[in-house]
Amino acid sequence: MSTIAVNAITDANDGNTTTINGVTPNSANVVGKNLIINGAMQIAQRGTSTTGITSGATYPACDRFQFILGTIGTYTVSQDTDSPDGFSNSFKIDCTTADASPAAGDYLIFYQKIEGQMCQQLAKGTASAKPVTLSFWVKSNKTGNMQVNIRDMDNARLIGNIVTINSAATWEKKSLTFAGDTTGVLNNDNGNSLQLEWWLDSGSDSSSGSVPTSWQANAGVDRNAGGTLALADSTSNYINITGVQLEVGESATEFEHRPYGTELQLCQRYFEAFSDVDGIQSVALILCYRASSSYWLVFPYKVEKRSAPTMLLGSGTFWSGTIDSTDLGKSHVILKSATTAYLNDNNTTDDWGFAFDAEL
Repeated sequence: MSTIAVNAITDANDGNTTTINGVTPNSANVVGKNLIINGAMQIAQRGTSTTGITSGATYPACDRFQFILGTIGTYTVSQDTDSPDGFSNSFKIDCTTADASPAAGDYLIFYQKIEGQMCQQLAKGTASAKPVTLSFWVKSNKTGNMQVNIRDMDNARLIGNIVTINSAATWEKKSLTFAGDTTGVLNNDNGNSLQLEWWLDSGSDSSSGSVPTSWQANAGVDRNAGGTLALADSTSNYINITGVQLEVGESATEFEHRPYGTELQLCQRYFEAFSDVDGIQSVALILCYRASSSYWLVFPYKVEKRSAPTMLLGSGTFWSGTIDSTDLGKSHVILKSATTAYLNDNNTTDDWGFAFDAEL
């Protein structure tokens, strides 16, 4: 059996500091400092690649990271194995149909939304408002400036900064510090309070203003005012991002590598998928009973959801009867049918799948 060595040492101030296996706990390795979920791009419940994306807001690969565009080319988005040392995956955006002359209202953005109750330590809207630092790794065939913003969705406020990709086709680590904001308290709830966004390209409606280097009222013309990357202008263009960390303070610390199971559970608060591959054995409890001439199946989620989710049905038949009604809660779903009903586990004729979506 392995042992953990815990040693007390005396520091310069004659105080006791504990080391665990030779590592001293400090601000660089504290647990829970990263406000970003799935920053190492390890979790991809929806699948590892989506092709032919031309518009809309989607979660096409790695969990919690949304890709949104408005008629500015076509893209394949994937969980990629190209990554810097210390990481196994990255989020890749690959242009497959170019648009070198975006219309005024076009946009291409990569972002993550953060619940208000996860951001209370920022003390936003108070005299004690704290700065935050964003760090991440990036690789692209293009060099140039990329604007990164934090948007306060509760109070319609915005702050931005510029990161420069200096070397083409090379992994580079970047860090940006954003000042604390003494205006606009964030809601202490499960809604979208902060939105972190990387602008990859846009038309003039988003780029004709100036970079909001201090907190201000949201202005659409400022959101990509400093961006020159123009990812849409060639089918040779791509960008990979990983190691995303947003933390309180004025400097970047080492990336917080959470255990895979922990990261998966954090993602499942927003999205959870099942298929016949999982099998009934993977579900902690299933109750199927008849009440008032109806058959009910109570299906508990693996993780309590952020809010009552939307149920999404995949291909195949997972439910033997017609679903007459569905009661969706934060901890479980109740499926109701007028006929005998059960899950088609181990179905040998087709595959089935379903998911629960509680994204912000």
